[in-house]
Amino acid sequence: MDFKKFTNHIEELRQLRLGGLDAQFKLAPKLRLKYDQQKIAANNPKKAAVLALFYPNKKNEASILLTQRASYKGTHSAQISFPGGKVEKGDKNLQATALREAFEEVGIHKSDVTIIREMTDVYIPPSNFLATPFIGYAIKKPKYLINHEVESTIEITVNDLMSDSSIVSINMNTSYMDNVDVPAFSIDNKIIWGATGMMLSEIKDLLKTIY
Repeated sequence: MDFKKFTNHIEELRQLRLGGLDAQFKLAPKLRLKYDQQKIAANNPKKAAVLALFYPNKKNEASILLTQRASYKGTHSAQISFPGGKVEKGDKNLQATALREAFEEVGIHKSDVTIIREMTDVYIPPSNFLATPFIGYAIKKPKYLINHEVESTIEITVNDLMSDSSIVSINMNTSYMDNVDVPAFSIDNKIIWGATGMMLSEIKDLLKTIY
């Protein structure tokens, strides 16, 4: 998808109905399916927010920024995610959290980002976070300045996301589950699953109307 075509449909994207859990659950691990709204509320999850940033790549194709997390002794070590993190006291709202984290992790200035809309919350059982994704765009590719939490940035195109061949099933072994098949996106030899996969699934569902 050409980036200009994407930006021409911004207002439409703001008005479209979200796919919500139905869209997210297409890429949800079985572990996540065990949690209904009542059980999530009972766990009193910590709040977080992430930014899904669209921008034009060198070929002027609409692209999305992801990050490879740094390796550490923790639940989400080395996983692929959107820039984001937990709410801090100084954050005015969840959108402010997403923009602050994007600046801290990859150096994107909030003045360069236009927020399109808030997406559906994603519950993350292993770390007990309720993450709110925001989609936004920048008119040119950002110059990244990554911090210690990020190993590298990853660029995927909307065309690759929208391809049905990008959805696969993989067998995973993590710190909290062993030998489990999970749905995932496989794009440019990168495996994107879990909460990030669920967020991308809803984004893909939203983009189908304009693609």
